[in-house]
Amino acid sequence: MLYCTPFLLFDGNCAEAMTFYHECLGGVLSLTKLGDTPMKSSFPQEKWSRIINAHLKSGAIEISATDWMASPDFEPVSGNTFAIFIIGKAYDELKEIFDKLAVGAEKSRFQDLHEMPFGTYGQFYDKFGRQWIFKADKQTS
Repeated sequence: MLYCTPFLLFDGNCAEAMTFYHECLGGVLSLTKLGDTPMKSSFPQEKWSRIINAHLKSGAIEISATDWMASPDFEPVSGNTFAIFIIGKAYDELKEIFDKLAVGAEKSRFQDLHEMPFGTYGQFYDKFGRQWIFKADKQTS
């Protein structure tokens, strides 16, 4: 069975970001440093402490990530065309994770959880520059 999971590219702070996401979402986090793999001989020693593979699994949520390895040939550019979309059934379930991930979030584009015609919605860019979008089913009175 095929499924989709976000894959994030960081520029040296992958372990810090994924550890933060793990603290917020729970689950199991695995981090593999480049220096702990046979691939290390293909890269300069200053990159050996970077994360070559990170994977977080918490229930139905999965996030994979790595530190950027292609510099100086290609430089990372943080864009705004990618988001992690978290969908839940109940407001309370979504609110708990929303509040944890929002710590240190950029405020100019922050939208707290609020009711929309299609349900509860909120979004922000976290302290690592990653966009998160949240949606829960419409609350019933």
